[in-house]
Amino acid sequence: MAVIRVRVLARGIEKEIEWRKGMKVKDVLREVGFNTESAIAKVNGRVAIEDEEVKDGDYVEVIPVVSGG
Repeated sequence: MAVIRVRVLARGIEKEIEWRKGMKVKDVLREVGFNTESAIAKVNGRVAIEDEEVKDGDYVEVIPVVSGG
């Protein structure tokens, strides 16, 4: 089975999700309960844009964005 390892910083969540051909960063964010406005993603240690494709075996860190007034 092809997988992507995902870690959500500040929430202590670490899990593997199934990789699908053509999967993008925004799909990974959605799988762990975020969207591109509520989190930033790093793929293999590098900040990634939402339409960047992820590959089998990639390591994605999800960094929730904190906002307030």
